[in-house]
Amino acid sequence: MTSSTILYEIRNHVATITLNRPHVKNALNTELHIALYEALDEAKHDKHVNVIVLQGANNAFCAGADLKSIPEEELLSFDYGNYLDGTYNKLIRLMVSIDKPLVAYINGIAVGAGLSIALACDYRVATKKALMGLGFLKIGLVPDAGASFFLPRIVGLGKANELALGEIIDAEEAYRIHLINRIDNLDELITQLVKMPKQAFGMMKRTFRTSFEQDLESVLQQEVTNQRKAGQTAEHKIAVQQFLSR
Repeated sequence: MTSSTILYEIRNHVATITLNRPHVKNALNTELHIALYEALDEAKHDKHVNVIVLQGANNAFCAGADLKSIPEEELLSFDYGNYLDGTYNKLIRLMVSIDKPLVAYINGIAVGAGLSIALACDYRVATKKALMGLGFLKIGLVPDAGASFFLPRIVGLGKANELALGEIIDAEEAYRIHLINRIDNLDELITQLVKMPKQAFGMMKRTFRTSFEQDLESVLQQEVTNQRKAGQTAEHKIAVQQFLSR
């Protein structure tokens, strides 16, 4: 991973991935897509990484797609569907395949596909000055990069329909509607997540997400399978020994 569009750091079992195109508020072009995918894939497979934090450089999370990176002569004939399949969709599929806690640190503006990427994370922490919104409809496009899946599940269908109109909201409103998990206190959340048992967390995460497409009986059986596996992990056995030794 050599691209300057991504900064990658591992400290205390936390991989911090920083989108690094500050001159365009970390808007996503093809180069950044490739670098971000590689960074997330590296963190996913690194056994020394327990938690992944995704953030942006210079007080901006991500301003969405960098439309200016598309040649002007191609804009009117540009196939957004093909571009989605080769970039955002590939990225979102990777993100949801990661069993480790994935945290979006919304340290500034997060709009359009930039917000979509944050929605695909397990947790969202915003700074007090962060601003969020979806502006797709304002330019005659539809929400993409997984926003149509995640947003209604996070805030409910009615509020998702409202946010799709393009209103920019601040951190207080985002917290009120449960779009984000907390305002500031990122370190506090990271400390908690680093201690989570990896295997149990991964199984919980997958079951929660797929439960929306399954009936109760299917989820109950998945819990049986997961609990059987979790009960045999070293993480659980160590926890039991600690409990018994109190």
